[in-house]
Amino acid sequence: MTRTTIFSRLLLLASLLALPATAETLRIATWNVALDRSGPGLLVRDLAAGDPQAQALVRVLVALQADVVLLTSVDYDRGGVALGLLADQLRAAGLDYPHRFALRPNTGMQTGFDIDGNGRLGEARDAQGFGLFSGYAGMAVLSRLPIEEGARDFSEFLWRDLPGGLSDDPPDLALVQRLATTGFWDVPIKTASGPLHLLAWHATPPVFDGPEDRNGRRNHDEAAFWRLFLEGKLPMLPPDAPFVLLGDGNLDPADGDGRREGIGGLLAHPLLQDPRPAGQHGRTEPAHRGDPALDTVIYDGLGGLRLDYVLPSADLAVSGAGVLWPGPDDPLMPDLAAASQHFPVWVDVTLP
Repeated sequence: MTRTTIFSRLLLLASLLALPATAETLRIATWNVALDRSGPGLLVRDLAAGDPQAQALVRVLVALQADVVLLTSVDYDRGGVALGLLADQLRAAGLDYPHRFALRPNTGMQTGFDIDGNGRLGEARDAQGFGLFSGYAGMAVLSRLPIEEGARDFSEFLWRDLPGGLSDDPPDLALVQRLATTGFWDVPIKTASGPLHLLAWHATPPVFDGPEDRNGRRNHDEAAFWRLFLEGKLPMLPPDAPFVLLGDGNLDPADGDGRREGIGGLLAHPLLQDPRPAGQHGRTEPAHRGDPALDTVIYDGLGGLRLDYVLPSADLAVSGAGVLWPGPDDPLMPDLAAASQHFPVWVDVTLP
């Protein structure tokens, strides 16, 4: 072998080593699945009995084919029995999520105060977040990829401690009132490129109160929490990129009630990007200002609203995005309608 040949092969090897590794593209999704029931253990009962809503939900998730999905409005139980039953049914349908994550939500966790002022303690509105029982309407992560150790839970963060927050609770309640209605999580997903942080939340709706607008102020501040967190203005360190902020923000940036500055600050934040996932339903909303293709839920009397979000960090390449909301003649539509008023939101990201 001549010296020239050896040199040529060394150049070829060096060029191959310099090529980037095969990029990893993941589908990240969130869906408010309405798996909340009126009492503890009822979701386990329904799942074990082959509940039609849950069966429709399984078929939709199989069609969605997300690598990681955050489910909101799913009842929590300490043993993870309900989540395990759901995962078993998905596996039987051909979609395996061997890795799961759920923590006790703030919903239904009693504060000890008569928050709604009706003279009775221990009711759903007296909890840290509205809830018929402890564990009501929590959150859960289902993942094809391993979940790394070191997940962080900021659900105990007090509303009064948010810089510039809008709380005007009396001092005794402010000592215990948490900001997160459901939870604030930082869940690292293990990928070939390193951890991908899921920043998960499910905010209160900005309605169902009175002229004091407590829910509206809290909804605003739940979104503001993430902006301040990402900017390093809270006691906890922000995550390293890449990350994805996702969940049910419970506020449309253009339509419906609420203080839009909170969600607007996230959609326009330079550390985040909004791929504007759109559905294919072809609906029109002449009375609305927002694009109906972006809607993720439809309510009687209110029409469509964009409430659910998947917002990747600015460094992630987005190769696709959508709301799984097809036209009325699509064969998946009956299952979507039977599963939830909300529709799944997904974004395909390529890791750097």
